[in-house]
Amino acid sequence: MSEQLDAVDAKILDLIQHDAGLSVAEIAERVGLSSSPCWRRIKRLEDAGVIQRRVTILDREKLGLGFEVYCTVKLSLPTKENLDTFEQAVGKWAEVVQCATVTGAADYEMRIVTRDMRAFDEFLRDKLLSLGLVSNIESRIVIRGVKNSTAVPLGLVSPYVSPLS
Repeated sequence: MSEQLDAVDAKILDLIQHDAGLSVAEIAERVGLSSSPCWRRIKRLEDAGVIQRRVTILDREKLGLGFEVYCTVKLSLPTKENLDTFEQAVGKWAEVVQCATVTGAADYEMRIVTRDMRAFDEFLRDKLLSLGLVSNIESRIVIRGVKNSTAVPLGLVSPYVSPLS
């Protein structure tokens, strides 16, 4: 994106990231634009990849998916081929809701959501360990979530200086 993010763009992004169900008319009214220019801005932000997708956040507890675990994973041999194989497998596992390569003694940090301890054990045995690539796993069961946000801290983006390219 060759243009810069301005204050109106930042307001639009903030509104959308907190409620993707808002209509263009509602967003336009809140940022002081008419619908057409607002839609064009949203479209420009989508085309530039700033807005990747719009989702609905579900209540995991009400769906019976209240068991959450953070796992630190170390591969036995972190070659490019093994890293690629691991990442392709992780991409297919619904239980893994987040996965990142990390620095330090481990190779990956994963956030796993499932029904209960038994389902987590099945995940470990049938998926993660069956790859034959893992040398160590450290699991931390979440007792209680303190903060869970998908919002990007837009206040850290200088609306008049930071190009989005």
